[in-house]
Amino acid sequence: MWYAAHVAAALAVVLAVAILGRAVARLLRQPEVIGEIVVGLVAGPAAISLLGADTFHTVVLPNQVFETLKTLSKAGLVLFLVGLAHKLGTGPGGLPRRTTAWITAGALVPPLLSGLLLAAYVVAGGDPQVRGNAPLPAFLLMTAVAMSITAVPVMARILSDRGMSETTAGRLALASAIAIDGVGWLLLTIAIGIGDGSATGVLRSALALALGLAGALAVRHGLRTHMAALLLRRAPAATAVLLGAFTLTVAFTMEGLGMTAIVGAALIGFAIPGDASAPLAATVTRVTRAGRALVPAFFVVTGITVLTRAFSDVPWTLIAIAVLLGFLGKAGGGYAGARRAGRPPQEAARIGVLMNTRGLTELIVLQAGFAAGLLSAPLVLALIVMALVTTAATGPLLLLLDRGSAEGRAADSGLPAREAKPVPVPTENGVR
Repeated sequence: MWYAAHVAAALAVVLAVAILGRAVARLLRQPEVIGEIVVGLVAGPAAISLLGADTFHTVVLPNQVFETLKTLSKAGLVLFLVGLAHKLGTGPGGLPRRTTAWITAGALVPPLLSGLLLAAYVVAGGDPQVRGNAPLPAFLLMTAVAMSITAVPVMARILSDRGMSETTAGRLALASAIAIDGVGWLLLTIAIGIGDGSATGVLRSALALALGLAGALAVRHGLRTHMAALLLRRAPAATAVLLGAFTLTVAFTMEGLGMTAIVGAALIGFAIPGDASAPLAATVTRVTRAGRALVPAFFVVTGITVLTRAFSDVPWTLIAIAVLLGFLGKAGGGYAGARRAGRPPQEAARIGVLMNTRGLTELIVLQAGFAAGLLSAPLVLALIVMALVTTAATGPLLLLLDRGSAEGRAADSGLPAREAKPVPVPTENGVR
């Protein structure tokens, strides 16, 4: 009984911390998820510093309670990713393909290169605490992927808050971010697959991936059956439970075979039919919202497992270089891609700033790389700081662009009005 009560109390504290973070973010005119992330990450290290490590790990969060909280946070992440991956697979349509392709290339290739530069700096530094012991190819690819991610949910929230969801810049940035993150998940899977250089590790990763693909195919074909349609109409809540339970089973089984559970969740989400009916869309939203409620626990667990031991090991020069490369790769690359596609300078600048949004998705990718042993704790901390700084800068930079332009948001009306249709976008609270 005490164990269940302790877990419930820990979850209540986590949710209270999340509410506090969202309130602080609103005061600072930042997306709520940024406050949720920052406060969640620092809550654990702050409590350990105040109470002492022994008291924290024996009284506040004993190992058994902490492991349960970690499992719940991972389950929440898996369920949340179902809806996010589904929207990544559909995405907004009706945009010029050539323009979207150039922006995608601009906001993908330079960040990948900046990631390789960061990895080269770490390797040249020769610090084993920062370098870790991952195979060099996997380390290089993982660092490149970490620098290339754009957080679709946070971007969607920023676009909604600023009334940019139907502007040309907003729609182009969102479409490109969806394409980039799709490539990012593929590269992440490859990096994790080659992370274990042994033949047994490669075989286990291949088996895990095969299992995930089989589960994805089962979901895709199963949701198109008459029985599924009947269940969706008559028992939507039960169908959401079944979909969530199946996703968790596939994801955690893949993790047991050496592949991160995150990849399993992404595969299931991508497999959900893109032409989803209203009942199916509502079911996916139910699953995503259930996961979103537990995501704050992920931030707290990450802060305890990664940040507590990384603060003293991370060189500040590494953080500065990561932030600088983060801005140059994403904002600079996005701007260059938009200009190459023929977009006006002011609109291209907005697109570049929007592409620099990372936030929640970046933390998910970093957690996967850390769990797979590809990234060290100090490097994860440097990349977390980079993600938070670049994301927090998005709103103020957009405001500066608005104030510095005589046209303001009118510059975003480059597409014909008939093309500027509302599109469903993932949000930090689910998918709508």
